[in-house]
Amino acid sequence: MPRFPMVFGTESVDVELPAETVCLSMSEPGPLGNPARAIREALARPIGSPSLAEVVRKKAEGKPRATAAIVISDNTRPVPYRGESGILAPVVDTLIEAGIEPDRITIIAATGTHRVLSRDELEDMIEPSVLARPVKIVCHDCRDRASLASLGTTSRGTHVLVNKAYLESDVKILTGLVESHFMAGASGGRKSVCPGLIGEESTYIFHGPAFLSSPNARDLVLDGNPCHEESLEVAKMAGADFIVNVTLNSRFEITGVYAGDLEEAHLAAVRKLTEYVSIPIEREYDIVVTHAGFVGINHYQAAKAAVVAIPVLKPGGKLILGANDVDTDPVGSPTYRTVLHLLALHGPDAYVRLIMSPSWKFVPDQWQVQMWAKVFAKIPMENFTYCASHITPKDAAILPGRDGNLLLPPQRRYSRSLDDTARMVELAVAEAVAECKARGTAPTIAYLQDGPYGIPVRRA
Repeated sequence: MPRFPMVFGTESVDVELPAETVCLSMSEPGPLGNPARAIREALARPIGSPSLAEVVRKKAEGKPRATAAIVISDNTRPVPYRGESGILAPVVDTLIEAGIEPDRITIIAATGTHRVLSRDELEDMIEPSVLARPVKIVCHDCRDRASLASLGTTSRGTHVLVNKAYLESDVKILTGLVESHFMAGASGGRKSVCPGLIGEESTYIFHGPAFLSSPNARDLVLDGNPCHEESLEVAKMAGADFIVNVTLNSRFEITGVYAGDLEEAHLAAVRKLTEYVSIPIEREYDIVVTHAGFVGINHYQAAKAAVVAIPVLKPGGKLILGANDVDTDPVGSPTYRTVLHLLALHGPDAYVRLIMSPSWKFVPDQWQVQMWAKVFAKIPMENFTYCASHITPKDAAILPGRDGNLLLPPQRRYSRSLDDTARMVELAVAEAVAECKARGTAPTIAYLQDGPYGIPVRRA
């Protein structure tokens, strides 16, 4: 049988799938020949903006002790902040050369509603030459009300609370990765602020059930997408003087650098991204196999891969997902666990009715569970198999769908081994194929090789 790779960042494993499996993959853009030079050129000749040095000098004019904030992504995104292709050191160097003193620069990890990162985790992400300078490195905490400032209310009613250290900085720079996003259309740009730097309360409308029920709240769609529009409005309220975004290929090599204006540079990146991540499809499949990729460090993040698979799945089909849940908590936050269990107990229809009810009190992370509900509106919950060797039996008890570990011999379950994750996937596929053949049908099988990153798009 043919073997197919499941790539989880620096770790990967092959899975054997039936010969009739159709491999669906995005086109693979080549890396930039000299990414370090491309980064410098992007800072000097940006999109829709003066150079970063000019922006800094103008913002710092007359302010001998001017401050700067550089927003970085958290460890769920493979943004190149280290090494020869790192985007962080050139930004820091430019700030210093333009007159910002190193001890007046603050690097803020935009965790959004994710957990706060440890100092070790932050340092693992950041270029050593940056760490050697006396810059401040902090982690956003959406629940620390004292670290947030109110900017008023958006046109849709969101009470905007934003990281105070960011707002008080004279120069505001956003960095990140532009990839497809299953709610906001694409990551990067404005998302560094919203949800990256907002308070938990500010997610109530932005990630509320009404927004996520929109058919336009999906991958690669910006026009008419309420999540994108709200995020952009919040980012404009907070202000952003310059962005530095990149696109990557499946090997996490830089394929493009998009620096400059908050909107123009981001839109240029999204247009380029759409060209190669879209996977034209003409049919749905009985069995779909996918994986959670680099981002899927826990069950919360693995939702992205499951939602991406919806257009490929036949109604009532089988979905098999492999994940490398290496996060501190392989499932997610306590609130995520709580609402996820509600979905597992009551099913997608009842869950959505519950969170749409006027009497429902908004619970952080309910949005991610609402996205899982979209999957289970297409297939029965029992037709989903989650293959993750890092979870525990206690974790599995609250997860919707089937626990792939139970397909393994008892001594191999919950082993934290990627080889066992691959074996779960293979056994789940074999079981699904046997069920189809028992009914007298030859199943159609698709493998989404790029996991959450390649976006199936039905041909018109």
